[in-house]
Amino acid sequence: MAAILVILCAAPVRAQAPSPPVYPSNPYPNSPSSYPAPATPPLQTGGLTPPPSSPTTQNPAESATYQKLDRAEREDAGRGLEFVWLGVESGYEYLSLDSLHANALLDGSVIAPAGSALLLGAGAGVRLIFLTLGARFRLARQSAWDLWTLNAEIGLHLPLGVLEPSFTLSAGYASLGGLAANGAPAGFEPNRIDISGFDSRLGAALDWYLNPLLSLGVQSSVELLVLSRSGAAQPALADGVSGGPGELYGRDGSGVGLGVSVAAVAGLHF
Repeated sequence: MAAILVILCAAPVRAQAPSPPVYPSNPYPNSPSSYPAPATPPLQTGGLTPPPSSPTTQNPAESATYQKLDRAEREDAGRGLEFVWLGVESGYEYLSLDSLHANALLDGSVIAPAGSALLLGAGAGVRLIFLTLGARFRLARQSAWDLWTLNAEIGLHLPLGVLEPSFTLSAGYASLGGLAANGAPAGFEPNRIDISGFDSRLGAALDWYLNPLLSLGVQSSVELLVLSRSGAAQPALADGVSGGPGELYGRDGSGVGLGVSVAAVAGLHF
């Protein structure tokens, strides 16, 4: 038995080749590369994301609002700020120089105190958003006399797209000239009569802006006149007729009257 054990121990032992080591696919399982790649975030700038590539359906209420704004923009005259305005007018005016108070301003037979007149006028001024400030000259030509006025004027304007209603108030100086006597006795000199006084006017107008530079419109006004006259002798007139024009115009006179007008207007705006 002992001999067998000796033989077995003495027998060479066959060495077995070692197998190669097996390495894991990722030697660092906890490294960032072992996690799946995150999804690409949407582009953002300051918290704002771009609109989707396909248009979304618009809210009907928003669509109606956009349509109204677009229509208002098309109907607007495209006017910007206005600083200076110029205007001319032509029309008709009826004047009664002593309708409210008559104190021998005119005699009524040789020179009539009332009548229809051709109206011509021009104005200029500045504009401060809704308000206008300026001056206006008017000439009313009647067959018996001419009345001219020079007034300071303030106006309130209400822009409504291409249309603009406005209201004006003015006051200033009035003078009556160019008197023509009808049926006066020989030697009567109407150019000796000097009548002047105060004028005030309240007006309303509606302008249509063809473009930001040019407007056309109509206007109407009510006018108050306070006039006075100093006595002027008629030396060439016979003094034998009592109560005639020579006697009346030799004394002072006064009158308070009214006028109404309607006119077409054109304006330039800068």
